[in-house]
Amino acid sequence: MKKLSFIIIIIIASAGAAFTWLMSSGSFGKAEIYQTEEDGLSYNSRIQGDEWEVYTENGWETIPLKGVNLGMAKPATFPGDAGISREEYRRWFEQIGEMNANSIRNYTLQPPEFYEEFLAYNEQAEEPLYLYHGVWIEEIPLEETLDAFTPEITETFQAEMKRVADAVHGNAEVEEKPGHAHGSYTADISPYVNGWILGIEWHPEMVDNMLNKYPDLGEYEGDYIYTENAAPMEYWLAEQFDTLFAYEKETYSTMRPLSFTNWVTTDNLDQPAEPSDQEDTATVDPNHIHLKNEAEHVGTFASYHVYPYYPDFLNLEEDYLTFEDHLGNPSNYAGYLHDLHESHDIPVLIAEFGIPASRGKTHSNPFGWDQGFISEQEQGDIVSYLFDVIMEEDMLGGFIFTWQDEWFKRTWNTMEYDNPDRRPFWSNAQTNEQQFGLLSFDRHKIRINGEDDWTDETVLHEGDSPLQSISAEHDERYLYLKAEGEFEAGDTLDFYLSVRPDQGVDVDGFPADFQLSLQESEGRMTVAGDYDTFFYDYAERLDMLETVQQDFDEKEDVFHPIRLALNKEMVRPDTGETLPFEYYETGVFQEGIADPEHDAYDSLNDYVFHEENNLIEVRIPWMLLNAKDPSQKEFMGSLWTEGLEDSLMIEGIGVTAELTRSGEPAASFPSPASYIWEAWDLPEYEERLKQSYDDIQEVFSTYN
Repeated sequence: MKKLSFIIIIIIASAGAAFTWLMSSGSFGKAEIYQTEEDGLSYNSRIQGDEWEVYTENGWETIPLKGVNLGMAKPATFPGDAGISREEYRRWFEQIGEMNANSIRNYTLQPPEFYEEFLAYNEQAEEPLYLYHGVWIEEIPLEETLDAFTPEITETFQAEMKRVADAVHGNAEVEEKPGHAHGSYTADISPYVNGWILGIEWHPEMVDNMLNKYPDLGEYEGDYIYTENAAPMEYWLAEQFDTLFAYEKETYSTMRPLSFTNWVTTDNLDQPAEPSDQEDTATVDPNHIHLKNEAEHVGTFASYHVYPYYPDFLNLEEDYLTFEDHLGNPSNYAGYLHDLHESHDIPVLIAEFGIPASRGKTHSNPFGWDQGFISEQEQGDIVSYLFDVIMEEDMLGGFIFTWQDEWFKRTWNTMEYDNPDRRPFWSNAQTNEQQFGLLSFDRHKIRINGEDDWTDETVLHEGDSPLQSISAEHDERYLYLKAEGEFEAGDTLDFYLSVRPDQGVDVDGFPADFQLSLQESEGRMTVAGDYDTFFYDYAERLDMLETVQQDFDEKEDVFHPIRLALNKEMVRPDTGETLPFEYYETGVFQEGIADPEHDAYDSLNDYVFHEENNLIEVRIPWMLLNAKDPSQKEFMGSLWTEGLEDSLMIEGIGVTAELTRSGEPAASFPSPASYIWEAWDLPEYEERLKQSYDDIQEVFSTYN
């Protein structure tokens, strides 16, 4: 066994264990890692019954697993760019530790700086951070072949397992390969690696195809793993388990608990209320994989990604909707976790759970635990509750998805409306997948707070009272507008914005693509009917939205509400009930402070109507303006002739405004002025811990 700085060997008289090893940074009182030895293997973590144990100076002790998932992306990078710096890793480990977390999960091999800084952190920390290391498998070959047994797929994955094992032992030279981390791995973090979690969320079509393709495969029998009643996918996973167990044992004389990634879609529970054929057709059951020989020392566990709003049966099944949680309240999340725990012979880790603090929404939940349109404060409240449920339902623990926001991500109800190659270069408030993090990168160049603290804005219009000026500014997330004047209660300020030249709804001779109407307590943004992506997508292209011919004929002349789809029409199979096409209006604007440094901050607020300071400030998410990529000034093109794929490269956005008082026009700037900005390739960003961080810090502190 390699030592970190020195090794103290203490003879132990207990049966089966020959030695205990103390691994220290060189100064007592820091995060010391003890390891026990049995049958020539040294290890410091294991599964014992339904609990996770680590070896300490007092012997085996149970720990709850409380942590975060940490990906490989930051603004301006895709995960395969491995762009996170040493300083960022160092800072993030400190913040994660200060949050009272004890674990980090990653999905794949990270750059050497990750391992070096992880080791450096643990060498000086009072309490260690443990790592649950993933081994990634490429998705595209699996999607193309629908068969994990394909020789090239299996050989590549097994080579990756060994490569990752070498890396965590500080014994790897990884050659450069596009889309992968590489370099010289010399930091031995293996004493802090508590477990392996292999693979990805398995596609049910692949699992089902393998079941049909290999009906007589039989059982797997290896050196450390065997199966009973295994389906082909379980057989394949057992083989990978055996390969990794054998490699670590033979190469490094160690083992650690092992699992594979799983999710609700391929769980071992029947869900008769699930409307989707894809979500309840295939099973990958960890109960069918068993350990033998030395592998029994460390054990295995199940690892699931579980969110409260999807798949749809979670929101439909009455047994889940009426299940009482530990507080006596109905909770579909507690109900599902209860059944999941009962269906397993091995302990279960919830390796992903979370709620996005985003403006855009993708799914609703009966209890308000929605996938989107959730504030940072609500994110903290909900995620804390979900972790409580995880622990009360006797899981090993839970890892929050995710530590940092991920600008490269997509969401099904917005992914057709942006440029997929440019996602990391701007922040899309409408795509909830980008905002699951506890750490934000949005810099809030303009603080929506009712204070006139603008500095470098572009003045578009100037005039006399009661509407004196209109100004604009932007950052990677928003277009900002400011109106100055003498405003009164009951006033309505309408902004009209134009993206397309000479197209849009005629407003006193100005063709407008968007109308943004703001009052003191309510706001609403609408879009020209022929520039409405939702209307084109679901009424014309997919024919899912009920409408009449007049809606199509008049689309150039009217403004439409801005909407996002939530669910397509579905039939619940157990009752035959038809569930209608579901959507919501995302163009509704919320009034209030949107300054993270203000006591009244709410991340869902869009504008401030401040009479006292004679100021109106508003921030408009770029996608609400049909931006595909504001960094390159690319916007949606000709929907009705060229489709969603068409793009329009613009110079600027035309802006006019009109103030209405007591139902009558009081002032206006009828002639448009263009807001023009410089394109960018490297976005500016600022790290900020969200409001939710404090809530997680508190709930994690209660489980020790």
